[in-house]
Amino acid sequence: MGDGVHAAVNWEPLQTEQYGKPGTFIVRGAMAGGEFPNPLILNRADPYIIKHTDGYYYFTGSVPEYDRIVLRRSRTLTGLAAAAETVIWTKHAAGEMGNHIWAPELHFIDNKWYIYFAAGAAEDKWAIRQYVLECGADNPCTGDWLEKGKITMNFESFTLDATTFEANGVRYLAWAQVDEASNLYIARMSNPWTIEGKQVRIASPVLEWERHGHKVNEGPAVLVRNGRVFMTYSASATDDRYCMGFLTAPVSSNLLDPASWTKSPEPIFRSHPEACEYGPGHNSFTRDEADESDILVYHARSYKNIEGEPLYDPNRHARIQRMDWNEDGTPKLGYPGCHARQAACIVTVE
Repeated sequence: MGDGVHAAVNWEPLQTEQYGKPGTFIVRGAMAGGEFPNPLILNRADPYIIKHTDGYYYFTGSVPEYDRIVLRRSRTLTGLAAAAETVIWTKHAAGEMGNHIWAPELHFIDNKWYIYFAAGAAEDKWAIRQYVLECGADNPCTGDWLEKGKITMNFESFTLDATTFEANGVRYLAWAQVDEASNLYIARMSNPWTIEGKQVRIASPVLEWERHGHKVNEGPAVLVRNGRVFMTYSASATDDRYCMGFLTAPVSSNLLDPASWTKSPEPIFRSHPEACEYGPGHNSFTRDEADESDILVYHARSYKNIEGEPLYDPNRHARIQRMDWNEDGTPKLGYPGCHARQAACIVTVE
């Protein structure tokens, strides 16, 4: 720091592929003393945090190896950063659920825990479908998990990022499914692992900012508030162009009618170079310890340039920050890193 001022900084770990050759590089980090560590948890994409009635926060997310499902537990949001991580399930050696274990979400429904996750087949990692695990224990980190199997959709194709929510006493499943593009669908549920009736497409990547690299609407997350259902989602390729939009429907409307949903014309959360956060997305929501404000949970990288396929770059880190509400009752997410103090230094490798 200049002018004789010193501060502790949580530097991003050096990556061999970035700094393993001669040159001058910028190393970035977050200054200690912010409200939350930034990142909160390294190398955990698609982060999901639930605040449970037992007073604990539970965390899960995709691991870079895409081979297992993990959980963390802490009394505080900040405590999740150093909390012990438990592997509660691992991929199969053959057949379904044998590859590309993606985007787990933890939900508590009818006094049981459920994890929704996407998985490919051991023999075909792109044969990705949606699956459900169930646990009846009080503590999902130590309980036994039962495989409830695959969620049967109306048509078979690449399917991922399922989330579940309740509105007006009805439970719904929302997810992304690919035909010509990755689209968002919704259906009612008859139980936590079964949809009933037809699945309905409610959003497709028709806007310019949803079609960078790939045509994508995925990663739905839901807040029911102020008489409306707000569904955030992620769009475009998973590099620095990855960003978030949202859909809105009146809570009293027919959520299975695509006409009930209105899409935001512009992204509501996107890369913010000044904060060294790129490709923010695949979010979830939770509440602070005092239950006074909403917390946005998301992942982002700390650098823009990626070598190779972005899905296999491991440095999508889980991050959290407070979010606000606009006067019209819609979510105000701010920008990535808006509650973090950033730091940078120049490193020369000879």
